[in-house]
Amino acid sequence: MDYKERIKKLKSQKKITNDQLAVMTGIPLGTLSKLLAGISDSPKLSNMVAICDALGCSLDYIVKGTEENTNNYTLDPDEIELIEDYRMLDAYGKDLAALIMKKEKERVLAAPSATVLAMPSVAQTKTAAKKSSASIRVSEQSAEKAFARRKLFLYDMPVSAGTGVYLDESRAEEIAIPDTVKTQDADFALRISGNSMEPRYHDGDVLLIQNCDSVEVGELGIFVLDGSGYFKIFGGDRLISMNPKYGDILLKDFEEVNCTGRVVGKLKKK
Repeated sequence: MDYKERIKKLKSQKKITNDQLAVMTGIPLGTLSKLLAGISDSPKLSNMVAICDALGCSLDYIVKGTEENTNNYTLDPDEIELIEDYRMLDAYGKDLAALIMKKEKERVLAAPSATVLAMPSVAQTKTAAKKSSASIRVSEQSAEKAFARRKLFLYDMPVSAGTGVYLDESRAEEIAIPDTVKTQDADFALRISGNSMEPRYHDGDVLLIQNCDSVEVGELGIFVLDGSGYFKIFGGDRLISMNPKYGDILLKDFEEVNCTGRVVGKLKKK
């Protein structure tokens, strides 16, 4: 099922006609009809966002079929950071984090007892001390594995997230990143400039890049157009910005078009 079929499915479920959807989104009926008929292979991102808003779904669902998280939780910045840190751990680190969370939850939920506890015997104290010492050693080993790092090069050349910066050969510095399943595909890092990919990506963010010469429609990539570098969403025949203030970049307007990498993540700012 592609994005057109997912839009039609939601329209049918909500009993919305093309005329009604055109009014709800502000998209001309002719443009909308071409989009749904597949005549327009690379619809504007702003139109897709408007359709998602009207149908009450996420852009990820329409473009990739990713089911939307329907829970009602609202996360504060610290909770979001904690989740992002957790996702960067390997399986062993996640198990350790889950164990610590479980123990802390038991501690917090435990009601204070008014009962006077008997003093432990010397033997009990020594046994408890041995268990505690062994637990600390396991935790230290687990933490060392969970926070393993590897090195790659960060290029001191801003890949434009705005109007385009010429990509010449630049000096690179070696940096250390967490060695996790999430980062293992990264071959190098690039620092971006500009605001055309806001609100998700900001000026100065460091992207993790996988070497490749093509990306799928809807994926984030690094592109070189007639010698200028861009960080954008690949739209088939165009490059798309997340910031609605920036228009699409039509690939037909350039003589030389190359993809130099797929964006697989970004480093958190310290």
